[in-house]
Amino acid sequence: MGRRAKVKDRSFRVRGDGRRGVLLLHGLTGAPGEMKALGRVLHRQGFGLYAPLLAGHGGTEADLLKTGWRDWVASARAAYLDYAREVDEVYVAGICAGGAIGLALCAEFPQIRGAAVYSMLFEYDGWNMPPITMGARVIQIVANLPLIRRLSFTQPHPYGLKDVRLRDLAARALQSMIPGALDRMPLGAMHQLYRLARHVEQVAPQVTAPVLIVHAREDDMANPRNAYRLRDALGGPNEVVLLEDSYHMVHVDKEHVHVGELTARLFGATAPVAPTTPATASVAPREAIDA
Repeated sequence: MGRRAKVKDRSFRVRGDGRRGVLLLHGLTGAPGEMKALGRVLHRQGFGLYAPLLAGHGGTEADLLKTGWRDWVASARAAYLDYAREVDEVYVAGICAGGAIGLALCAEFPQIRGAAVYSMLFEYDGWNMPPITMGARVIQIVANLPLIRRLSFTQPHPYGLKDVRLRDLAARALQSMIPGALDRMPLGAMHQLYRLARHVEQVAPQVTAPVLIVHAREDDMANPRNAYRLRDALGGPNEVVLLEDSYHMVHVDKEHVHVGELTARLFGATAPVAPTTPATASVAPREAIDA
């Protein structure tokens, strides 16, 4: 019987000004490398970076299914406690599940100075989701059953990307774009994501740090109503920004530089940040989302 391959730790750190650091949290089935494009924008503003590999990630679907949302949060917590010894101020930024995990940390550690949440997901209700994802209430009941939790689905084209070049790269080989990422979502992991989102909704009133919520108006995985649901649950100051030229993967898509600049501004960047323009992003009334 062969020995099980060891999962490669794909975490990365980049030194900044020594005072401010951002804990970058990748998404479910993702890997730290997906945070590099955003990280470059933040690093230019002087921020240090630490992108840990979350528990269960970087390996196989079976590895992921051995973990749950509490394990993902625990691994992020350990990363935060480690990083907090290195910098004076810690901020958190994450995509989808990573953003939710960042908020869970904010509720637990009020000394975290601010959070950026990209493409928050309470339900897979975007315009391009396969039918299997749409019955969230049913999935939450049955998805963790032994014979069902191992079933998985592939994210359909356009893979959360409006950028055609990146979309083509993801279609050919996601691993070449994000080393360590999975191209399939097990239903058991989706079940855990839903449980994480419910936990965040419960603890959100305890989050007093400022929160930036960035969502694409045309998010193919999660309708913008998810962003407003988070806004209404939070106990502290927050802002929702809708992007006009991205899909779900806003941290790597066509407007990722703007996303990084908005994040840097919230986190106290001193260098000039490009202002939001109607052609790039907007703060929209909630009523427009449900239309």
